[in-house]
Amino acid sequence: MLHPSYTDLMKAVNSEVEEGETPVVNSRYSIVLATSKRARQIIAGETPLVEGNGKKPLSLAIQEMVNGSIRIEPEEETAEEVKEEVSPPKG
Repeated sequence: MLHPSYTDLMKAVNSEVEEGETPVVNSRYSIVLATSKRARQIIAGETPLVEGNGKKPLSLAIQEMVNGSIRIEPEEETAEEVKEEVSPPKG
């Protein structure tokens, strides 16, 4: 069993969202992407924002999210990026 659970982690991440607004994270997939991205940053040399000597990078990333040490911001695509993804290849 995971500690904290996905639902607990989602509640912690979305705790600052006002009622009626779109939650920052609304699926397990989103949580997995966010934590893995932060874990990769820690592996690349960024300093963890929580104490955890000997803990694995993913555990540190999860703990940072639970503590509110980091904030997940939704990525917004520009119109050009969407256009490139939708356009068929030339040639």
